[in-house]
Amino acid sequence: MGRRNKITVVGAGNVGATAAHWIASKELGDVVLVDIQEGIPQGKALDLAQAAPVEGYDVHLTGTNGYEETKNSDVVIITAGLPRKPGMSRDDLLKTNADIVSKVTEEIAKRSPEAILIVVSNPLDAMCQVALKRSGFPKHRVIGMAGVLDSARMRCFLAEALDVSVENVTAFVLGGHGDTMVPLPRYSTCAGIPVTELLPKDQLDAIVKRTANGGAEIVGLLKSGSAYYAPSAGAVEMAEAILKDKKKILPCAAYLEGEYGINNLYVGVPCKLGARGLEQIIEINLMAEERIALQKSAASVQELVNVLGI
Repeated sequence: MGRRNKITVVGAGNVGATAAHWIASKELGDVVLVDIQEGIPQGKALDLAQAAPVEGYDVHLTGTNGYEETKNSDVVIITAGLPRKPGMSRDDLLKTNADIVSKVTEEIAKRSPEAILIVVSNPLDAMCQVALKRSGFPKHRVIGMAGVLDSARMRCFLAEALDVSVENVTAFVLGGHGDTMVPLPRYSTCAGIPVTELLPKDQLDAIVKRTANGGAEIVGLLKSGSAYYAPSAGAVEMAEAILKDKKKILPCAAYLEGEYGINNLYVGVPCKLGARGLEQIIEINLMAEERIALQKSAASVQELVNVLGI
């Protein structure tokens, strides 16, 4: 008898708890929900466990304030950190969240030395760099969730504009997670047809802009928190590709060593995800302006990494 997959989610706030919900509903494996706040992970795990008889998922859910229960996890999703408040940039969170992600990663790496880490904490690209350094893991086992979310937002807006099923639409987004992201309409399609042939340039430009500001738009509406349904769904899509060895190509933050002319930095690129984690980085040809935009995006990530001194 093989054992069930074990997935740890660190941070039992909205993103973490909703990730646990998606994981359970997809029956991907047993879930350990970790948070420093006493009672919160235990209560949310218990609540999700009590939904299992209704929804019919047979997974074990554990909530804890420590890390003992996380040992031998296959995949660990790190959502811990302070969320954004209105008027805050992702970078305002930099120092505080770097400390939090450092501590979490050390605790996880000690107990699950073979795990694959999916980082969701902001500012995303810099937090991946922190997790890579603190874990000592190889780069194929530390990846960041940003591109899946950004491309999901773009697909949502494109499907709405085209009045078609979201399943027909693929969208391509590269670069750092934030205002410097690089959406690529040229590689975005509707049923295989490039969207550049289906929508006028001004409408595409507006969609690209709305995609880049997608997080801020939601923060502005919620006022007391940030997005969590789509971010957690993005992290779980990555976890599922890994746990089921799907070899699925998704835009993720990966550690580049020369790809796209970028060195020793986490940047969003198309990644093949399978049982080993990041199995391949796909390099696509970029036009001059796209390459410049990607370099600019990488430069803004580099600034954050320099501030942290890593």
